[in-house]
Amino acid sequence: MPTSKFPLNILIRGQWRPHPNLNLNQTTTDIQPLVALKRRIAALEEENADLRVRRLPGKKYESNNSIGSIGLGAANESDADIMDSDNPEENRRYRSFKKLMTWCPSVRKLLRSSAEHETLAFAYSKLNESSDGARGDDSAGLKRAVADWLMERTPTPNPPIHKQNKSGRGFYHDMTGELLCPVDYNWSDPTVRASIRDYHPDFRITACSWPSFLYKDGRYDPQNPTKDLFKGELLVKAFKRVFTSLSSTDEEQAVDSMGRSALGRNSGERRTRRDISTLVNMRSIQPRAIAYISVQLRFALSSSGSWRVVDDEFNNQEFYDNIVDYLELPPTPEAAKEVDDLLLWWNRKVFG
Repeated sequence: MPTSKFPLNILIRGQWRPHPNLNLNQTTTDIQPLVALKRRIAALEEENADLRVRRLPGKKYESNNSIGSIGLGAANESDADIMDSDNPEENRRYRSFKKLMTWCPSVRKLLRSSAEHETLAFAYSKLNESSDGARGDDSAGLKRAVADWLMERTPTPNPPIHKQNKSGRGFYHDMTGELLCPVDYNWSDPTVRASIRDYHPDFRITACSWPSFLYKDGRYDPQNPTKDLFKGELLVKAFKRVFTSLSSTDEEQAVDSMGRSALGRNSGERRTRRDISTLVNMRSIQPRAIAYISVQLRFALSSSGSWRVVDDEFNNQEFYDNIVDYLELPPTPEAAKEVDDLLLWWNRKVFG
């Protein structure tokens, strides 16, 4: 496994994207002890896994609730506490739970109530259903948008990058391959390109190294590994495309007939879809939103036709965790200052 050139600490797993129409009004009582909360979260995950398997008889579903469940950095977010446990997985789960409580108050009210287990399991499954749907919508929109952005570059990619068919992307294409290439490797070296494409064991593609698209202009400085990290042009474009721009439905609608466009303008659902940041009250950029877009952009650049947590040797969950860890758990005051400056840069880029 390649040695990382940047600090990676405890991984922060999972994030949540509340459905805007989800209404979970319940009576409020005192919050349960942390141990009880931990057990309840674990029980919900087990129940949700059972529900996913039972959705269609004989068909097994892979649970995507960690990457699929996205935290969006809503206003007035409080810091998540770390559960006092020797089990890193329990700590990760509890940190994500704390984020959920901040970003989805109706769920907090429900968990503090005396609701039956079946009610909690239903709420949990609805959260995952909504987050899976949101992830799928974002993936579909970015698949087309990334193709447009790359085809606008000079020189024009050859062969062309198609909007719908991703089989020619990834490391099979020189342009997308360069963007996906870990900064540990020199993509301009023909031997390196061939080794990566041939799955050579000395050139593994894992989440242990940052891909080039995370850096501004794809330039990595080995003497200063954090310089311009998370400032990639495509990364910022992808963030705006998902959170602050027109949805793919609206863009397609603009080239449709006048009658159908008028119908869309009269649709309240389409109006709210136009700006996700407004819909979820996002007033500042949070680390987990950057991590989510990084995963989405990597998937859009890859040749994978369908979403999977592990793509060949690259683990998208680990990639997401590494980014959240880097941004939320800086190891030194100097690193914390760099992260603060980076988030300020992001806020100016996105919100002006």
